[in-house]
Amino acid sequence: MPVFLNANEPGFDTQFAALLSAKREDAVDVDDTVAAIIQDVRTRGDAAVIDLTSKFDKLDLTPETLAFTPAEIAAECARVSDADRAALHLAADRIRAYHSRQMPDDQRWTDDAGASLGWRWGPVSAAGLYVPGGQASYPSSVLMNAIPAQVAGVARLVICAPTPHGVSNPLVLLAAQIAGVDTIYRIGGAQAIAAMAYGTETITPVDKITGPGNAYVAAAKRRVFGRVGIDMIAGPSEILVIADADNDPDWIALDLLSQAEHDESAQSILITTSAPFGQKVAEAVAARLTTLERRAIAGASWRDYGAVIVVDDLAQAAALSNRIAPEHLELCVADPEALLHQITHAGAVFLGQWTPEAIGDYIGGPNHVLPTARSARFSSGLSVMDFIKRTTIARMTPGALRAIGPAAERLAISESLQAHGLSLRARLDRLNAGE
Repeated sequence: MPVFLNANEPGFDTQFAALLSAKREDAVDVDDTVAAIIQDVRTRGDAAVIDLTSKFDKLDLTPETLAFTPAEIAAECARVSDADRAALHLAADRIRAYHSRQMPDDQRWTDDAGASLGWRWGPVSAAGLYVPGGQASYPSSVLMNAIPAQVAGVARLVICAPTPHGVSNPLVLLAAQIAGVDTIYRIGGAQAIAAMAYGTETITPVDKITGPGNAYVAAAKRRVFGRVGIDMIAGPSEILVIADADNDPDWIALDLLSQAEHDESAQSILITTSAPFGQKVAEAVAARLTTLERRAIAGASWRDYGAVIVVDDLAQAAALSNRIAPEHLELCVADPEALLHQITHAGAVFLGQWTPEAIGDYIGGPNHVLPTARSARFSSGLSVMDFIKRTTIARMTPGALRAIGPAAERLAISESLQAHGLSLRARLDRLNAGE
């Protein structure tokens, strides 16, 4: 059974703190294994990737077959139904339109001293997108990772998508094609992350790696950070629903289960102003779990990490939500816009009972790669900004250098950086000599 809490009962703060601190990530220490895999790939290149793919994915490859050929991609894409193809194209169009609005502007101006200042934005040259294989093979993740990179102007996009036993997902390949991916490698795990970060004889290294994965992939991303950029270290999925009694309990139950079915370590929480409504939702969850295809996974998530919290009012609900800083937050209340103003920490917010979180996973437009484990307190979901970088620009005129150079020289002297000061003094002396 999930945890039932009342914000006004004795001991709530202790119970709530325990809920927040519950460790849901895989407890297995994989770092040593991952470190060895990365070193193997750095040392042996293609041979290591091929051996590890044979070991873990039961798929024998050669350097020539590491990537899908255009003919193989075309054949797989041809297997996609017209309805699925249309849905992918609609999702891609909406994701692209949303992310296109995120592109920032370059700026240049001249300040009071006469200095020309500014910045310009430019894309990373190459990005590697990791797409999980097996049961967690999601074409929606391809679109959410590749389209922002494409909008940003990244020149080279590659995907690593493991294909255990050689079985691929045609929808993943079609999504990659729609999103403008150049190359799709049929490899996965820590060895794929290492190959994208350091390169092999066949695989050219990239500048940024994004995309979800298991504990091995997450550990590999953490280890290669610095050599390349990464998006985030994502943990198990989360959803928090704030709902009043004027909702269909079954709808809210399904919204909670939409994240619970991802992973046994996922967390679904309901905060409500009505204890009877909270009980009805719990009953609806139990009923749905008797028929849900992934009921074993969803049931374990709801049993071990689910919670129903009763509060006096929505202000109290918002305060608790901000402490949770959820990955996904649904505001199923009469005036969600008003409640939104009280929310300070959330990866993505869904307003009103007609906006289920599931719409955001596929076709709403905003990105579904979001911060987990309370990291929404200090980070954001994937966006165009993850694939571009800012270069600052400065140009001094003689007059500008005469105006601000002496102060720069003083600061250089105060820091005992003689060459810094002399670099400025040489120019100031020439200006003072009238040259």
